Amino acid sequence: MKNFIIKTLANAAALAVAIWLLKDITLTGENTGRKTITLILVALLFGLVNFVVKPVVKLLSLPLFILTLGLITLVINALMLLLTSWLADKADLSFQVEGFGTAVVGGLIISVVSWIMHLVLPDKD
Repeated sequence: MKNFIIKTLANAAALAVAIWLLKDITLTGENTGRKTITLILVALLFGLVNFVVKPVVKLLSLPLFILTLGLITLVINALMLLLTSWLADKADLSFQVEGFGTAVVGGLIISVVSWIMHLVLPDKD
């Protein structure tokens, strides 16, 4: 349970950095408390998408991983971010990613920040 909370907070921090750096990734709300709750819910949704959908997509795109020497990961991360944005819209969460190019850059930022957060935060595994 503790590991799940740490990973969710790391995802929330990574999403917050991407929102801060890119004008086409937006999170809106009436006040800071509402934005924080929305950010945590989006981080949970993003974690769920990465846990359930991403492994299936990676398995199905294995030949592309070999062909592109792993660069297809950038595209897959962008697609996971776009899927999270779409699901957030369906769940009436005010999180938006505008365009595939923004999703690629956002996915790269989220990957780097998540990696740094996982290095800094304790992890039993």
